[in-house]
Formats: sequence, C-alpha cells, structure tokens
Amino acid sequence: MGRRALRKVDSSQDLTHHLKTFDQLPRPWDASLLFGQPAQLEVEVGSGKGLFLRNAADTMLDVNFLGIEIAAKYARFAAAMLAKQSLLNALVVQADALRIFRELLPDASIQAVHVYFPDPWWKKRHKKRRVMRETFIRDVERTLSSGGALHFWTDVEEYFHTTLDLIAACTALQGPLHSPETPAGHDMDYRTHFERRMRQTNEPVYRAEYLKQ
Repeated sequence: MGRRALRKVDSSQDLTHHLKTFDQLPRPWDASLLFGQPAQLEVEVGSGKGLFLRNAADTMLDVNFLGIEIAAKYARFAAAMLAKQSLLNALVVQADALRIFRELLPDASIQAVHVYFPDPWWKKRHKKRRVMRETFIRDVERTLSSGGALHFWTDVEEYFHTTLDLIAACTALQGPLHSPETPAGHDMDYRTHFERRMRQTNEPVYRAEYLKQ
C-alpha cells in the first residue's frame, strides 16, 4: 500500500525549530540544545507525515520527541504540522536514522524508540536494506536507558517474526510484550496514518514492545 500525495506546505512557514538536518545536530549530543528543555527523549524512526509525533507531543508536553525521516518532503511536511500546532517538544530530522544512532546518540540516552510500519523491502535481494537489521537493533539496545522501551509495529507478518527472532538472537531486551490494539477515540486517534488505513480496511497489524532492564 503506497503513500498518498502530500498536501502543500506553506513555503513561508518558519521551520527553524522543527526541521533539522544531520549536520545541524549538536556534537557532542545534547538533546536539551535542540528542544530548549531538559526532558526524557523518545525517538521515532521513519516519521512519515508525523501523526505519531503530533499526538504524542501534544499529550506528553514534558517529554521531548525526535522524529527521523529520510525523505525530505515528508520530513518537511511533518515539521510543518508540528509548527502549525506550536509543539516545541517535538521536531524532525531529515536524515538516515541508522547513521544518527550509530554516530551521535550516546549510551542510555533514550527513553523509548518507536518504529512503525517500516518499508518491508519485499524482494529477497533488498531485505538487507530493512531498518530492523542487527546493527540498528544493537544500537537501539545500547541507546535505551534502563526501563526504556522499543515499540515495533508492521503489517507484514514475515517482517514481524523475522525481526522478533533477530531481537532475541542479538540483544538482551525483554519481550516481546503484548501490545494490544485499542479502540480509536476519534478519526485521527492512531499511531500513524498507515495504521489508520490498515485498521479502517480491517487489515492485520502486528505489534511488539521490548523493555531494557
């Protein structure tokens, strides 16, 4: 199921706070420099249109949310939606998430990592491009703080079970814990736009949560 066309973003909108590039991230890492407030940090890998970031940031104003989106037009769109709602505790980085985890994020610096509906790379020869690969999963474990969580959702059953096997083989993360489907309170009460589409067409969504001790 492909992505739908994006609405146009106002080119005059100020995205200085809400949209960053890899080169604009602080070195050494200091999330409080990005957000202007010291707080627990949660990271979403592959933010798409940014629905999760908007809902989560609006609900938990005392938590910082960093979205990472490699596609420039989606990163800009997600950032524009955050700016429109004046959500200062969330921003989007247009960059490769694996590089950010590998090169910038310190040990035990993240409270939660969210990976929702990553590209399944269907062809066998392309599966090595999946974000849920051993090197990334090890970086997730390294960067999670004690008690931190990894949330992984997909609509591809093979990808789900392959990833769970990989997590079990290369980490000490505790899980998978059951992540139940909850009723939507309103039309946009979903983690992502993709989850909304899947549930409205009665397609299965596979969910897992892992904790770091």
